[in-house]
Amino acid sequence: MNNSSIPVITIDGPSASGKGTVAQLVAQKLGFHYLDSGALYRIVALAAHQKDIPWVDESAVAECANNLEIRFNHDQVMLNNQDVSELIRSEKMGKGASQVAVHPNVRAALVTLQHSFRKAPGLVADGRDMGTVIFPDAALKIFLTASTETRAVRRYKQLLGKNLQADYYEILLDLQERDARDKNRASAPLIMAEHAVLLKTDNLDINEAVNFVLRHFETANKKQ
Repeated sequence: MNNSSIPVITIDGPSASGKGTVAQLVAQKLGFHYLDSGALYRIVALAAHQKDIPWVDESAVAECANNLEIRFNHDQVMLNNQDVSELIRSEKMGKGASQVAVHPNVRAALVTLQHSFRKAPGLVADGRDMGTVIFPDAALKIFLTASTETRAVRRYKQLLGKNLQADYYEILLDLQERDARDKNRASAPLIMAEHAVLLKTDNLDINEAVNFVLRHFETANKKQ
């Protein structure tokens, strides 16, 4: 099968919007592969941190990104044969991911890796630039978002559910700063892709959001 004929659903959106959970469930429902592009930047942030490379050092971080062995196995994330599933999900690595993602050379280093996830029968990819840069020919592009306040509450409850300390106002400020970086960076800023479908989840639960994506994908398939 020609790689370009393998269907892709992209789900882009800001931090803590729930796009990862929705993307995973859509992939499961369709039997598609799943790409968490945000995890790649968390992995790069962690790898750089482990080598004492400052996240602001673009050339060093990009070189680090070019020499990583990354494998996804269901919920397990392997970096150079080390299970980093828990390490990359820390708030610190989340902030690091946002900082390394602004570097054009780091983003370029990860393009080929992201394209390699496009395998039959299909792929659901979530991130910031999946529909605009990485998979511009996607069969369906979703822009999933919610207000900053809604996202802060969700992240706050998520952390408390893991018995971790959390401060709502600190989370809110962090999300506002991440949004500003994501939207204003020179390379692949967070914007709604052309022909993307807007999905606002402030008043939707996960199942409603998943069904929204599945309905639109069915419609997109009928048009082809």
